[in-house]
Amino acid sequence: MSYAAAIEQLSAMAPELYTRPGQPRRKFSLDEVRVLLDALGNPHRRIRSVLIAGTNGKGSTASTLASILTASGVRVGLYTSPHLERVNERIRIGESEISDEAFASLYFRVQETARKLVRDGRLPQLPSFFEVLTAQALLYFAEAEIELAVLEVGMGGRLDATNVVDPLLSVITDISLDHTEWLGATIAAIAREKAGILRRGGTLIALDQNAEVNQVLSAAADELGARQVNAAAFLPMAGAGTAGSYTVQALGAAVEVASPLTGAHQQRNVALAIAAAVELASAPGLPITPASISAGIRQTRWPGRMEHIENGGVEWILDVAHNPAGAEALRSGISGVLSEDRPRLLVFSCLRDKPVGEMARILFPLFDQVILAPIHSARAATIESLGAAARAVGASARGAGSVREALQLAKEGAPGGVVVVSGSVYLVGEARSLLGSESGGIK
Repeated sequence: MSYAAAIEQLSAMAPELYTRPGQPRRKFSLDEVRVLLDALGNPHRRIRSVLIAGTNGKGSTASTLASILTASGVRVGLYTSPHLERVNERIRIGESEISDEAFASLYFRVQETARKLVRDGRLPQLPSFFEVLTAQALLYFAEAEIELAVLEVGMGGRLDATNVVDPLLSVITDISLDHTEWLGATIAAIAREKAGILRRGGTLIALDQNAEVNQVLSAAADELGARQVNAAAFLPMAGAGTAGSYTVQALGAAVEVASPLTGAHQQRNVALAIAAAVELASAPGLPITPASISAGIRQTRWPGRMEHIENGGVEWILDVAHNPAGAEALRSGISGVLSEDRPRLLVFSCLRDKPVGEMARILFPLFDQVILAPIHSARAATIESLGAAARAVGASARGAGSVREALQLAKEGAPGGVVVVSGSVYLVGEARSLLGSESGGIK
């Protein structure tokens, strides 16, 4: 079967962890994905791994750690979600995405195995979108004989399909309210779900957050006898700012930190990646050094996170801020870029289950105009609801018929100015594809 057929089948599935098309359901265990992986030869038991959970920053932390490992000469697999433009982005070894051929082969192998398990009564239903992709990634990494896999949790932690592994390290990034319908309505409840990636006698790497999160994570670690590592030693000294480079001490030497991922929030993600790298340096076969940490940070590539693109005389900033905490980080990160002497426009959209009113309050007043774009998702917020959120904060907004039209309107309205595209991964992915990395207008 072809890659196109695999993508067509995947696209027909609901890309959420806990749902099936037309049949929402809550998962109560990882038993189903374990049955599937057992039938596939238990690839998750054949690889060493690091598991990274959190609300914001887990993808940035994962990509930075994977880049450090690659710079150290380690054959590393990286599994992340969601993707921006192509689903292959989610599964990488080193700097290379999984090929179309390998993706298709593994997809149909997983699906054929799952169908047999359903026929035999060993599974009650076919696996979800995320379960299929997770099984593909684990198979790909195991059969490529990678030396370490860096796995980003999709949602939550305790019941996420990635949580079948026995990680060397459990890393938890900043936690805030998101996916409350699945993870709980309070920050403490969500933190407990994230803490589900800890292992008895394992190692937790985190940073201080609010008191509730700190208490939950510390209690979970204590209960399991897990060692707690605070990554604060790898944050910049006070006054270092959010731009340029700074130096931290790691593995007995000075390490220059010059990450292409900008913003104070990214300094926290980089600190977590450094802490993880320092812990892994004592593991067999992982020759991590101060120099490779510095090189890996410098070489990190993680598109769609405060990403700058020059196109058609406009400075475009693409950022997948998809919840209030992300919006606050974006607002802080662009504070030095926006100025009243040149046009400032926002292209925005989000999913209907996000707190659009709060995101509008954080972002919309920064801009001369907000252009509201429709996105390709069954969960997309309507233009009408986005417009209502704009009116509630007194922002000037207009709707567009497509992302392409929204970008064109923004380009025409901001000659020599700044256009920020944010609010949804779906929006940023489509915009990035249309803008490309070359100047010369919307494709």
